[in-house]
Amino acid sequence: MERRTLGRTGRQVGVVGLGAWQLGADWGEVDEGEARRTLEAAVESGVNFIDTADVYGDGRSERLVGALLKDHPGLTVATKMGRRVPQEPSAYTLENFLAWNDRSRANLGLDTIDLVQLHCPPTPVYSSDAVFDALDTLVAKGRIAAYGVSVETCAEALTAIARPGVATVQIILNAFRLKPLEEVLPAAREAGVGIIARVPLASGLLSGRYGRDTVFAADDHRTFNRRGEAFDVGETFSGVDYETGLEAVRRLAPLVPEGATMAQFALRWILDQPGVSVVIPGARNPGQASGNAAAAGLDPLQEEVHERVRAVYDELIRPQVHHRW
Repeated sequence: MERRTLGRTGRQVGVVGLGAWQLGADWGEVDEGEARRTLEAAVESGVNFIDTADVYGDGRSERLVGALLKDHPGLTVATKMGRRVPQEPSAYTLENFLAWNDRSRANLGLDTIDLVQLHCPPTPVYSSDAVFDALDTLVAKGRIAAYGVSVETCAEALTAIARPGVATVQIILNAFRLKPLEEVLPAAREAGVGIIARVPLASGLLSGRYGRDTVFAADDHRTFNRRGEAFDVGETFSGVDYETGLEAVRRLAPLVPEGATMAQFALRWILDQPGVSVVIPGARNPGQASGNAAAAGLDPLQEEVHERVRAVYDELIRPQVHHRW
C-alpha cells in the first residue's frame, strides 16, 4: 500500500487506515470476535494506521485496538479525548488531560500514544493558549508522541493549523463535503500538517449499499442522530438529507471504474486530493475492512470524473452543507 507522511508526526502511514468507531458503539452491535477479525483483516490488507477514541463504547474500541497491538506492535495508533465530559471549554485543562490520557494509555496498553487528538471540542478551545500548552506538556512528559485535533468546521481547522505544535487535523472529507478543498488542504500542505479524512463514505451512503427502505438499528447513530439529537448532525450522513444523498449516489454510480465498488471509488476520490495523508473508513466485518483497503490500489481518477463529482455536489449537496461546516 502507498504510504504518506502523517504531517508533523513524521510517521509513514498507509493511505487507507481504519476508523474504529464502528467497533466501539453507535453503529449497531459488533461482537468482540468479529471486531478482532475485522482488525486483523485490515492489518493483513496493508493497513498500519488505526484511529479510535476514548468515548467509542466508553473505552471498548481502545481496548480492542490495544489487544491487537500485542500481536502487531508496529502499528501507528491515534486516539481522541474530550467527549466523555460536558462540552464546556473549562473542562480542557492539564489535570483532565492527564487523567484522560492515563485511561487511554491503560486501554491501549501503551506508555506513549503515537497521536492524541482533541475530539471535536467547543470552538473556543482552538484559540486557547493554555490548552495547547497542556498538550505540549503531555509530549514533554513522554505520554504522547504528538497531538492533533478533530474538527467539525473548516474555520476550526484553519485555527488549529496555525498552531505550531499541531501535527494533524482530522476533518470530514468526502464527495459530499468538498469545502475543505478550498482552504484547509492548501493551508495544511503549506504548514506540513497531516490531514486525516474521516466519515469518508458519508456514514455508508457512499457505499451504495443503502436505499429508501433501509432500516438501521435503534442503537445506530444513523437512526438516533439524523437531526443532531446526540452530537453534531454533520457526523451522520455528512449532514446531508438521506433522500438527497441517495439521489447523489445514483448519479455518481456510473462513474465507478470497472471492477471497483462504489465505496472504493469514494475512497479513491479522497486519496486523489492533494494534502490528504490518510483516509479512515470504518468497518464492521473483515470483508469491509479488506475491501476498503483495496481502494489504495485503484488508479487515480480522471479529471473528468472529478469534475462530474463536483457537478453533482454543486447541484444537490452544496446548498445543504457548504455554509454550515
